[in-house]
Amino acid sequence: MLHQELPAIADRPLDGDRLLLPALAAAATLSAAAVWFLFGPIPAMVLIALALVGAVAGGLAVRKPSVASDASTLVAGPDYALVGAALALCDGPAAITSTEGALLAANEAYRDRFDAVPPLNLPADDESGQSLLAAVSMAWRDGAGCAANVATLAGSAAIEVQRAGIRNDMLIWRFPSAPAADPLALTIQGISGPTGERLTRAGLLAAVVDGEGRLLAANKLFADRAVPTGHADENLRFNELVEVGEDGLFRLVAEGESGTAMRAVHVPVHPGQPNGVGTFMLFDSSEASSSSSNLQALLDMLPIGLALVDRDGRFLTMNQAFRGAAGIKGNSKLVYPGDLVVKEDKAAVADAVRRNARGPATSGDIAVRLARDPREPVALTIGGLRGLGDAAVLLLLKDNSEEAKLKRQIAQATKMQAVGQLAGGVAHDFNNILTAIIGHCDLMLMRHTPGDSDYDDIQQIKSNSNRAAGLTRQLLAFSRQQTLRPQVLQLPDVVSEVSHLLKRLLGETTVLVVKHGRGLGPIRADPGQLEQVIINLAVNARDAMANQGGGTLTIQTYAVRADQVAELGSEILPVADYTALSVSDTGCGIPASVLGKVFEPFFTTKEVGKGTGLGLSTVYGIVKQSGGFIFADSKVDEGTRFVIYLPVHGAEEAPKPTRRGKEGHNELWGTGTVLLVEDEPMVRTVAERALTRHGYSVVTANNGQEALEILDRGEEFALLISDVVMPEMDGPTMVREARKTRPDLPVLFMSGYAEEQLRKSIDIDKVAFLPKPFSVQELAEAARKALTPS
Repeated sequence: MLHQELPAIADRPLDGDRLLLPALAAAATLSAAAVWFLFGPIPAMVLIALALVGAVAGGLAVRKPSVASDASTLVAGPDYALVGAALALCDGPAAITSTEGALLAANEAYRDRFDAVPPLNLPADDESGQSLLAAVSMAWRDGAGCAANVATLAGSAAIEVQRAGIRNDMLIWRFPSAPAADPLALTIQGISGPTGERLTRAGLLAAVVDGEGRLLAANKLFADRAVPTGHADENLRFNELVEVGEDGLFRLVAEGESGTAMRAVHVPVHPGQPNGVGTFMLFDSSEASSSSSNLQALLDMLPIGLALVDRDGRFLTMNQAFRGAAGIKGNSKLVYPGDLVVKEDKAAVADAVRRNARGPATSGDIAVRLARDPREPVALTIGGLRGLGDAAVLLLLKDNSEEAKLKRQIAQATKMQAVGQLAGGVAHDFNNILTAIIGHCDLMLMRHTPGDSDYDDIQQIKSNSNRAAGLTRQLLAFSRQQTLRPQVLQLPDVVSEVSHLLKRLLGETTVLVVKHGRGLGPIRADPGQLEQVIINLAVNARDAMANQGGGTLTIQTYAVRADQVAELGSEILPVADYTALSVSDTGCGIPASVLGKVFEPFFTTKEVGKGTGLGLSTVYGIVKQSGGFIFADSKVDEGTRFVIYLPVHGAEEAPKPTRRGKEGHNELWGTGTVLLVEDEPMVRTVAERALTRHGYSVVTANNGQEALEILDRGEEFALLISDVVMPEMDGPTMVREARKTRPDLPVLFMSGYAEEQLRKSIDIDKVAFLPKPFSVQELAEAARKALTPS
């Protein structure tokens, strides 16, 4: 929040303060002399003491600056110098823009990257521009928005936008970036830890040395043999511990001239900097019979792929990491480095190996496409070696398949989040329209009897509106913004409840098999929504097996302990105890190219008109909102398997609330004055008419500011009904202001968003929620319940 700048405090001293103190001193002296002459010495001494005290106080008062309190000097706008200083504290680019998109302030990181171009002008293509405009729209409407992978002239960027300012008329822009792992820190950690211990067991000395020769870390064998006793904590240099002889062999200074001659391999931390910081590996050269095995053991322990090539360009050896990164399976052997890459890159690789095998030792990176996966280019580092026997060239290859997989997962998660926010916003706005339609239908039905000619038409309109409301609930489920009623339950009980319905849905051609494991922990979820998840998965499985004349649908529940989760090695599933639900079929399966899209809304593989594309997206939203995880695995012509992991709930089961019967019309009748605050005219009209028909006197307001003005008149209100998201002043802010003068005023919030989501963002006690869309009777029930003491 940007605050107004306070006026400077006046610090000008009083005029004439240099002559004031001497004048006071002269007057005090004359007065003391007169009193001495008339009344004696004692009263004169008292007068002199009082004069001294007054002089000291006067001197302090003269020197104390006066404070100007003219409130009219408040600056009307923000202090941009202070704003700029605050933005400078941000690590990444950050900026502030006005309503029109003009750049008001930006930090140095933003100017360095984007040359002070306003954020709205950054997108380099239409798709990125549309994504950015969608994020800005969400920020103006909801307070915050984001966009991922926005293409700019400075490269792809993730953008976060937040509404700010006293009048909410500014936008704060941030461009976050994921921190990169420090390879030097990883190397030091490995040599000082398990990797160093394995090298010690293999008889290899290992030390991490920076570009200036300082020793950064070492394994135990190097510390025991090379570091003098009592000098372990000193800042040592590698050349003080190891010396190079004329024969090119290395010897430890601590072992003297009789020490064993050793060979060394330098593995740079940064492949592009062969003479920079890296790891020195030393092994005894006298053990000729075991030198080859020692070198191979050394290479196999390193996490980066390394291979040695002779002067003729043939492979001498390679480690397991290199074989994995290159996609070499089993005991297959390659002769030349060019065999790793596609045909178009063979000449470039062969030429680079030939140049580095002869002449001065240099290194460099080239971008190649591996034969195992020609879609994504990788970096192959080629460097020359000298003094290492037949080895003349070193190849470095990193397996970036996991990194590429993680990037795809992050992109997919970002896309799903953006689509979810868009779907939630659309559902919220559509709920307002459905509320008006359903409400008007209810009001019309009150004036018509079942025998009227218009009665069936009105019922049909209401029925179709309720179907549309079901679609919005599915959108809210995908965006994880629907209202859940979670309770502690056992998953097998939910499966048993829904299995009878599944048998009718699946038909006679599909065999239903249900299996339950032992020792299942309780979970906390909405049983109705879990049933919806099982039904959606079962119906999809039935349709997948329909073309094959039927099949088998297997539903299985089982417990997954924390140690089993750790063995899975999943980067998505946290280590904890879970109760799992598996739904598998023997259908046609899902192709790998489509499997990653099955949870996206409106995506379907069914024929046109036979699917909404919201079934699996609804399942995804319900599972994620319940704190669980869902995974899909499929093989074409073999079947598909969905596995849902729900965390085990450790708390005791709460007592189930007793179900109340449906209230009659007379029980919904109420009295008193209701203040209705709603910015949508169609919703406000329906709600006003519905409350009036149930006996309430209704006063309406278009926004929160108008509602506060009505409350300031002093009228008595029995209930305050308000929308949550409104322009100028939202519902929660208006309620907080109203509670200052009316602390006991009952409040009922209407919103198209989920109650759980709202309660997390609204810290107000004693408020009730009514989700949109609602009928006239549901509004009357909610109003009556809000007025009834609990």
